[in-house]
Amino acid sequence: MERKVIGDLTESSLEIVSFLGKGIYGSVSTKNDSNLEKSYTKKTSTLKHSENLERELKTMLHFHANPFIVQASCPHLHFKFNTKSATLCYIYMEYASLGNLDKMISDSGGRLPEDTVRRATRMILQGLKALHSEGYVHCDFKPSNVFVFPSNTPGEPWDLKLTGFGLSKEPTMDSSLLFPGTPEYMPPEALAPKTFFGPDRLIGPARDVWSLGRTVLKMLGANPQKMGASIVWRIEYPISVVAAHFWRQCCTSRPTDRPTVDELLDHPFVADKLTSFVKERLYNIYEEVNQKRQSLDW
Repeated sequence: MERKVIGDLTESSLEIVSFLGKGIYGSVSTKNDSNLEKSYTKKTSTLKHSENLERELKTMLHFHANPFIVQASCPHLHFKFNTKSATLCYIYMEYASLGNLDKMISDSGGRLPEDTVRRATRMILQGLKALHSEGYVHCDFKPSNVFVFPSNTPGEPWDLKLTGFGLSKEPTMDSSLLFPGTPEYMPPEALAPKTFFGPDRLIGPARDVWSLGRTVLKMLGANPQKMGASIVWRIEYPISVVAAHFWRQCCTSRPTDRPTVDELLDHPFVADKLTSFVKERLYNIYEEVNQKRQSLDW
């Protein structure tokens, strides 16, 4: 049997050490090489979903040098027959020893401190910026599709990288097509496209911006609840005016009214430095909030 080479090791030397979970089109496990003391994440699916797995691999390979995108550990999509004669396919990627953002939120009691949310959001925006600048749209952005790694920055506990590109929109795909996703994080134009017209009906970067807003809400302690045919998010914890303004801008109903990731990187909630421009935005946010409070429209 031909041995499949993964980076600096052979597949035959890998052993499954844990099962990490199951997603929309595949399962995820950890495989370890005891000789090199190195672990890899393996994502497996049936032949029916091989196109999704191949798309995920292609996206990772396209962004192979980006520090905010999970890296593929092998440039090939593998196939094998299991005992039931069904064809399986799988890919390998770098192992996130700290799990994903969903686990990070859960381990913190369902809510992260705002300073943590601020840093996490800034790193996520950098990953989305890379995708959008090349014409990609994630389309299934959510906490479980953000991997957590030990940080390479002194004094910082972790770094984040985007993953889960199997449902993403590639630059050559038609923006008028329907792209599936996770309902709790999907924007109105994806859930009810017939209610939108013109550019607002197209799938573009604004979809990920909406999903980012919901992810920020999740990090701040909010949870989605089903209300009839709709999904609403409820939060019982107080959050700062700046954090509230950030996620509300992300979740503007009309896609063309949402800010871009570049504009969001300048938002006072995530900005690295309080430049004069950021200070002016911060002042305008507080003025806007005060006016809404005076008019009882909040």
